[in-house]
Amino acid sequence: MAKRDYYDVLGVQKGADEKELKSAFRKLAKEHHPDRNPGNDDAEMKFKEIGEAYETLKDPQKRAAYDQFGHAAFEGGGPGGFGGGGQGDFGSSMSDIFDDLFGEFMGGRRGGGGGGRSSRQRGDDLRYNMDISLLDAFEGKSAKIRVPSSVTCETCSGDGAKPGTSPTSCRTCGGAGKVRASQGFFTIERTCTSCQGRGQVIDDPCVDCNGAGRVTKERTLSVNIPAGVEDGTRIRLAGEGEAGLRGGPSGDLYIFLSIESHEFFQRDGADLFCRAPISMTTAALGGQIEVPTVDGGRSRVKIPEGAESGKQFRLRGKGMPVLRSKAVGDMYIQVEVETPKNLNKRQKELLKEFEEASTDTTSPDSSGFFSRVKAFFDGDA
Repeated sequence: MAKRDYYDVLGVQKGADEKELKSAFRKLAKEHHPDRNPGNDDAEMKFKEIGEAYETLKDPQKRAAYDQFGHAAFEGGGPGGFGGGGQGDFGSSMSDIFDDLFGEFMGGRRGGGGGGRSSRQRGDDLRYNMDISLLDAFEGKSAKIRVPSSVTCETCSGDGAKPGTSPTSCRTCGGAGKVRASQGFFTIERTCTSCQGRGQVIDDPCVDCNGAGRVTKERTLSVNIPAGVEDGTRIRLAGEGEAGLRGGPSGDLYIFLSIESHEFFQRDGADLFCRAPISMTTAALGGQIEVPTVDGGRSRVKIPEGAESGKQFRLRGKGMPVLRSKAVGDMYIQVEVETPKNLNKRQKELLKEFEEASTDTTSPDSSGFFSRVKAFFDGDA
């Protein structure tokens, strides 16, 4: 079957420029791509036909030969001198076409001088674990930390080459960072082993960094901890991580905060909880207790008569600040009634007198409970 005219295949005029050719190919290649038409042999044939047409017309020399001699220019060493340039090298041609068309979506075009992976690689991110007190989390603070990390080598300014010299383009891959090998229909692309994909080699490395462009040093950094941070809060210091290889950008430093336990307070979000033991007489007669606050101050709490263990008293605005907000949490005081211990003879006598003088209204819960217990057993009998 006679081949269709390449211009008709792409649906463009004979005088179409490179931009029109590329636009037409992009549209048709997406429409007939095998991945979009699984099992459709007709679409696969059209896809190959479109690729062959574009591969020919995008090359000025091949296009000139085609315009003069037509398909005969590529058949068996025809008049145009392009024997085997049509279908014979289709696998390699399609690889070039997709490099040209879709390379922008894969991190830039491949091939050509300096087209490989940049030798200027970004440095790694670092983690620093920092312990702070609850007061630090309440007030916020500015702290100094010492971090051992890689920094840009001052001797070679980060390019890894000895002063007075420069990195050179890799002779194996021509600066592409990758090498190609054709295997039948396919073209296989591998990372260049001579330059490890960087596209450049250093013939005379810097003596201080051995060509890495960075050295290890301990740095002192300032960290601002805002008020209201919680346990596990992460603070990012941009550009303070490992220096990049051969002058590449630095990574980031992440500071993970851990808040130390407090002698009196337990934290739940912005609220604080404090357990306060009180004597039996204070619980029975009522009174006042003095409790600490997180800022180092003190607050008075009024205990009503007959207070029981577990009762909570709320102090508004005495909790933790909310991060990046004007809101403040509350503090809750939970009282625990303490049973007297180590009583002397007189104290025991007084408690016995108190028990003898007590009525059911003095301890209504216990009196009611044991009355129900007695009724239960009597009824069971």
